[in-house]
Amino acid sequence: MVFMFEKLVVYQKADDLADRVAALTQQFPRGFYFLADQLNRASLSIATNLAEGNGRFTKADRRNFFTIARGSAQECVPLLELARRRGLVSNETHTTLLAELEVAAKMISGLIHGLDKRAT
Repeated sequence: MVFMFEKLVVYQKADDLADRVAALTQQFPRGFYFLADQLNRASLSIATNLAEGNGRFTKADRRNFFTIARGSAQECVPLLELARRRGLVSNETHTTLLAELEVAAKMISGLIHGLDKRAT
C-alpha cells in the first residue's frame, strides 16, 4: 500500500462495496442503464471521496469530502431499493448491501467526528 488512506478499514470496505456493485450491475438487463450507472457512481463515490479527503490538508476540506462520502452511501439506499423492487437485486443481496452501507456510513461519521477532536 502506497497511500495512507489505503490502510483505512472504511476505505477498504468502500472499495470492496464498489467492486461488488459493479459486478452486480453488469448483470442488469437492457433498459436499466440509468440505474446501473447511478448506483455505480454513488458506490464508487464513497471510496473516491474518502481517498480525496485524506489527501487534503485542512480539517474543513477533509470534513467536506468525508461528508460527501457519507452522502453517497446514503444515496445508494434508494437506488438499491428500486433495483430490489424491479427484481434486479435479490432480497438477500439487498439486505447484505444495506448492512454494508450502514457500517460504512457509521465509520465515515466516526472519521468526521474524529476530525473535531484532533488538533489542527
